[in-house]
Amino acid sequence: MALAHDSGDLWIRGFGAEYSSGRLRLLCFPHAGGAAWFYYPLAARLGGVDGVADVRAVQYPGRQDRLNETPLTSIEALADRIFEELRQGGGEQPLVLFGHSMGAVIAYEVARRLEAETDIPLLGLIASGRRAPSVHVPDTVHQRGDAELIDALRELSGTASSLLEDQEVLEMILPALRADYRAVESYRHRAGRELDCPVTALVGVDDARAPVEQMAPWGRHTTAAFDLRVFPGGHFYLSEQWSQVADAVAASIAAFEHRAGAATR
Repeated sequence: MALAHDSGDLWIRGFGAEYSSGRLRLLCFPHAGGAAWFYYPLAARLGGVDGVADVRAVQYPGRQDRLNETPLTSIEALADRIFEELRQGGGEQPLVLFGHSMGAVIAYEVARRLEAETDIPLLGLIASGRRAPSVHVPDTVHQRGDAELIDALRELSGTASSLLEDQEVLEMILPALRADYRAVESYRHRAGRELDCPVTALVGVDDARAPVEQMAPWGRHTTAAFDLRVFPGGHFYLSEQWSQVADAVAASIAAFEHRAGAATR
């Protein structure tokens, strides 16, 4: 699907005018190998004139219409670049960040930068399907051969199996996929100031990549409220139940807004 550039920006995409209104912005960060379009089902449920949020998504370099750009290979580089886009965009519209898998770590690092260096009103962070930043589990998927890399992706069921059998498609997505795996596997949490905004963690009960016990420590990364929601399913639980995920996101946003309102009274 063709997504609209936000004011000519390659990094932040909208899903069309019908989903572009809302009292706040929900910025979504894709998983490794993923693209902005992944969040269309969420935009369709939360956006619109009477919607909960103006849903946008990040488009990383090296995929879809950014295919000819060199993918970035570190979480820090991705977070720095997205942070600069947000800082330059400015504005006073309240912001909520949502990230799945690798996207959760990027969203967390962007949130740290926003709170430390801007006045942009960050209401909260929703982290999905990714163990807490301070929980390190060594992995070397990015160092494996192409066939093993594809097998790892197939196990997670994050990409349609038909696409994984298409050699032309594989040749296009492999460089970005490998770069993403390198970025997330080389990431190490830096000690320092944690978030002041609340955090919600979402996870599939059968997610071997992000077990519930490794999601719970997200609570250590905020001085505010923390909530953990567990869904049926595996790593890509959300693809099978977007309506329920949208309800959980809407509930988190309402809680974030209530907290922000109480803080300003």
